[in-house]
Amino acid sequence: MPSVTHEALVELFKNRPTLAAEMLNDALGHPVPTFTEARVESSDFTEIVPSDRRADVVVVLLVGEQQRPAMAIVVEVQLGVDPDKPYVWPVYVTQTRARRRCPTRLLVVTINAAMARWSARPIDTGHPGWTLTPLVLGPQRVPVVTDAEQAKAAPEVAVLSAMAHGQSEAAEAIGVAFFEAADELDEERRAVYGDLVLSSLNAAARRKLEAMMKSGYQFQSEFARSYVAKGRQEGILEAKAHDVLVFLEARGLEVPAEVRERVLASTDLDELDRWVRRAAVISDARELLATTGS
Repeated sequence: MPSVTHEALVELFKNRPTLAAEMLNDALGHPVPTFTEARVESSDFTEIVPSDRRADVVVVLLVGEQQRPAMAIVVEVQLGVDPDKPYVWPVYVTQTRARRRCPTRLLVVTINAAMARWSARPIDTGHPGWTLTPLVLGPQRVPVVTDAEQAKAAPEVAVLSAMAHGQSEAAEAIGVAFFEAADELDEERRAVYGDLVLSSLNAAARRKLEAMMKSGYQFQSEFARSYVAKGRQEGILEAKAHDVLVFLEARGLEVPAEVRERVLASTDLDELDRWVRRAAVISDARELLATTGS
């Protein structure tokens, strides 16, 4: 099952169809043809491979009024070693090339340096003269976005920057740049991208950024200011849920997994307050959930 990180990276390329071309051209130095539109198209290759085999993203660069395909880019997010990929990646490339009738490139995206080296290994297809060498966007090639105007112009690049460099010394500056620019995004992307950026930063940068928000630092972004209130509410809920579990465990009661998960998932402060009081008197942790409606 794909991880949250995998799905997040895939969404960045889907939300910004030009991102694949930008990374090929600007980050990897592989020129792409001039195009008038970049379009995300079907990545399903069920014609010749099982239905669970599909590329993460296929982007087609179109040119002219006829919207003629000038180049196709198969984007694959790779976060772990997968022995199947050297066999299916050539299929993705050739099938896309045959379907779109245009030059096709394979772009592998990873935020792990070791995986970047693994993904870049040439693939010998067995046919004379045909060796596929994936083009890999690893963390070293992802731009470090610390300028708010740059983040505003390309928010997906800013998020990618946080995911690739969030553990570096630039983490704080990357986070500030993103939150300064966040007002330009629609509500859904603000929430998703904000969570991704903040969770990607190292602990020191995350604490510093949250402290800046709470201390009244005048971010240009209204979202950055509102994000603090959201984080404070989530912190209260998390602390209250922790109190319920600690109380039960301190009384020597075994807490089943389903009870623990239900408590930690609660977003109702009144419910958690009731559970804190109930935790002091019940004799079995399961009784906690049985009294939810009381």
